[in-house]
Amino acid sequence: EFRFLAGSIGRAAAERITLAFERARSEQLPLFAAPTSGGTRMQEGTPAFLGMVKISAAVAQFKAAGLPYVVYLRHPTTGGVFASWGSLGHVTVAEPGAMIGFLGARVYEALYGRPFPDGVQVAENLHARGIIDAVVPVERLAEMAARTLSVLDARHTDRPPVARPGEPAEDPYAGLEPPLPAWDSILLSRRTDRPGVKALLKLGASDVLLLRGTGQGEHDPGMLLALARFGGTPCIVLGQDRHRKTLEEPLGPGGLRVARRGIRLAADLDLPLVSIIDTEGAALSKEAEEGGLAGEIARSLADLVMLPAPTLCVLLGQGTGGGALAILPADRVICAQHAWLSPLPPEGASAIVHRSIDRADEMAAAQRVRSVDLRADGIVDRIVPEHPDAASEPEAFCHRMAEAIHQELDDLWRADPATRLVRRLERYRRLGT
Repeated sequence: EFRFLAGSIGRAAAERITLAFERARSEQLPLFAAPTSGGTRMQEGTPAFLGMVKISAAVAQFKAAGLPYVVYLRHPTTGGVFASWGSLGHVTVAEPGAMIGFLGARVYEALYGRPFPDGVQVAENLHARGIIDAVVPVERLAEMAARTLSVLDARHTDRPPVARPGEPAEDPYAGLEPPLPAWDSILLSRRTDRPGVKALLKLGASDVLLLRGTGQGEHDPGMLLALARFGGTPCIVLGQDRHRKTLEEPLGPGGLRVARRGIRLAADLDLPLVSIIDTEGAALSKEAEEGGLAGEIARSLADLVMLPAPTLCVLLGQGTGGGALAILPADRVICAQHAWLSPLPPEGASAIVHRSIDRADEMAAAQRVRSVDLRADGIVDRIVPEHPDAASEPEAFCHRMAEAIHQELDDLWRADPATRLVRRLERYRRLGT
């Protein structure tokens, strides 16, 4: 509380904060923090300074117990508080206009003889940079906290299983429109009015809370991270927002680091993870190479394959190259009828094989990229119909896809976790054999 010695943390305050985390852990309660502090108490010196280690250890043990931690940074929050428990939340939001930073502006000016640049240590700037998730006025705080905790602190209930019409064994393609050539589906998936991940969340999900960036100063608008519910089932959503990206600004390594933040959230809280693929492909550029794109794809694949939480992948539209593959591994994969998956765009594959892009349609057919081919090859488990394509019926399609997601998540969450992981590993071991 800033009105008392600038909200600084001395030894007694550090002990009280640590006890709060320990009590919440023992009682299996989520924890909500709302600091306003100048940081470590200078009057108590180094022993108070080391209290930040004690508090951070308590936060780490609390999060290791799978309990949610939400932080609301008030004006001001600086120094050791921001550098410890103020930056360790699963979700972190801030008061509008709040001064938030590690360095004290007065200290900077005293040491360097010039004022610290304006506009850096402001909540809105931190949000733009992907350090905090949202800027929330205090009058909306209770609603935001309730919505956040309703997802983060969800427990599987004893409600009856969701009704799930099974695919007839003799015809797994029942209810679909007659299959089109692969190239025709690709052209449909590229329609600019085709519903993407944001439309799916708006029309088919509830309690949606968009998170921003990695929390470490990196944000890629092509990778959406959100908390949401599908039909009451909570989950973490990773979604490629293809409408925010073009061939001139494709998904980069930062987007995959955003995705890996979502994977960690799912692991921390044992929440289902839904990954939604709709991308023209990852960046092919000097910046992407130097930013570690290949390594981020590899790490994302490894993280997803071994994630203890339930996982569901949705092929929503375009599924091109390593950018799509990076968030594909899952317990179950469902696919929109005109979605597709390939190592490169068909034009690129044609250029490699035929030295011309003019045979892209032939390559698409030969590479078995269509939903029906992916289903036959064991890559996709379920196809969601389009009548005749998603852009022609966006609302009905999004409701149909959301219901399929709800059914699959309910099945996955009810499965034994150890058995589920074994089956996932077996699934990808069998591919291609």
